[in-house]
Amino acid sequence: MVADGPRRETGKAYMHAGEARLPAGGGRPREEETPPHPGKDHLGRIPRGLGGPAGTPSATADGPGPEAHLRELVERADRLRVEGRYRDCDALLREALGLAEESAGPDSLITARVLNSLGVLHKYTGRFDEAERSYSRALTIIEARVGEDHPLMADICHNLGGLNHARGTHARGEVFARRGVEIRQRTVDPAHPSVAADKAALAALLCGLGRDDEAEGLLREALAVFEAEPGTDHYEVASALHNLAAIRYARNDPAAAASMYRRVFAIKQRVLGETHPELALTLHNLGMAVWRSDRPGAAVPIFARAAALLGDLVEPDHPVRRACLRNLEACRRAAIPGSPGERHAAEERSRSE
Repeated sequence: MVADGPRRETGKAYMHAGEARLPAGGGRPREEETPPHPGKDHLGRIPRGLGGPAGTPSATADGPGPEAHLRELVERADRLRVEGRYRDCDALLREALGLAEESAGPDSLITARVLNSLGVLHKYTGRFDEAERSYSRALTIIEARVGEDHPLMADICHNLGGLNHARGTHARGEVFARRGVEIRQRTVDPAHPSVAADKAALAALLCGLGRDDEAEGLLREALAVFEAEPGTDHYEVASALHNLAAIRYARNDPAAAASMYRRVFAIKQRVLGETHPELALTLHNLGMAVWRSDRPGAAVPIFARAAALLGDLVEPDHPVRRACLRNLEACRRAAIPGSPGERHAAEERSRSE
């Protein structure tokens, strides 16, 4: 097998991982994850009596207390991650974790907030074992402090579903994602955008399990909610469209998939900027759709740009980076007229169609 198929998305904080070995130009597409819940609307607000040990001050006459400072640190770190400054984000979150454990306690909600942000970052960069440890510890804290039926629990289940999606363990991820949807529906209005985000995250996992019809229904439900928000250039819109494009690719319509991926890329580029590493996933999938349309030469610069965007910001064995480099080399070979690579790609496409 020469190449990996497109990758599906679950969103803003999920730079996707978990690699599928697929024939050149064919096979299952790869989904993207929907945006993870950074938790700032919940974990960043420390209810009285839950922030840390009894008597921990929230402010002093000399300025803001440790909780306010911690929230500021974590929000700044989250902005760095969104900007693609992963190393700076990591350093700031490690500083914040030490401060949270010291000032509020190792089992405080603000500590869980920092751990959640570390989990998101480590998933982006391909450090999945570290992400798992951070999320699992945050989950334990949240269960002990606020219980099952709370938006915090829905947030962490959403993110654990995304991590399992990134690792390719879709069945395990489905359990977390469904739990997150059920909790969210019990704790907020069913029409709330966070419910739509949870459904879209579940859909990405269902796509990974080959259950495209169920996934498409959830994605269209979510997209209707996202597009009802003012403007349509939301990352959530792009993420849902990305996964709908992957379904079109899987249904042997690479031209339609490529058109949708170009729209997704345009939205992401406006939202994130032209050099953000999160663009790499959509470029990878666009390259696969172009290659599948018998245009390996046109796919070469697309894969090259995707690989360059990731550079050394992620781990060397990050699945998206590996797929981009592998498919770049395969397209270069396939673009040479009469080459074995060209014949092999044509044979693989013929068998998959």
